[in-house]
Amino acid sequence: MTGRKPQQVYTLLVEVGRKAGDGLPDGATGAALMAYASGVDEAEAVRETVAILKQADMAPLDVSGYGTLEERLAEGHDISEDERGLMDRALAENAVIVAQVTPFFDEK
Repeated sequence: MTGRKPQQVYTLLVEVGRKAGDGLPDGATGAALMAYASGVDEAEAVRETVAILKQADMAPLDVSGYGTLEERLAEGHDISEDERGLMDRALAENAVIVAQVTPFFDEK
């Protein structure tokens, strides 16, 4: 029997709606979260991220995957040292790291 595939870090963009206790600002209709999540594949990384956000009283609606560091570099993405550091931390801690939260507001 072969061993488990190694963990990799995936960049995910998660759209969340509103839920009581979600910590988003008053008046926000939801938010976009940039996260780095470890997993043996992107599906596992997505499942882990959704589960953790639900535990944090957030309401995940949609997840877009942007691949691994290697995949993103191959596509020509510019990845800062800070971003690489967060990816390394997600891998080392087998964790989901939310790097950025951008609230959405309805245009009046």
